[in-house]
Amino acid sequence: MARETKQGLYQGIIERDEKGNYFCGPYLLDYQLTEAQFKLGDKISIKKIIGNNSGKSAADYPQKAIKFFLAN
Repeated sequence: MARETKQGLYQGIIERDEKGNYFCGPYLLDYQLTEAQFKLGDKISIKKIIGNNSGKSAADYPQKAIKFFLAN
């Protein structure tokens, strides 16, 4: 599992795959949160990661970021 730093567990750029999933590096991003508060290409810091239990995306993204914010 990722180790938390001052900047969060992981930093990266918001991307979208061919299935419409938002992701950052190896982590699936919460769809509703991303749609409401972010845009593609934003650099974010992930603060909280959980296991992804969605049958649709768990094979591609075993972990899901549920708490993240714009990186400085």
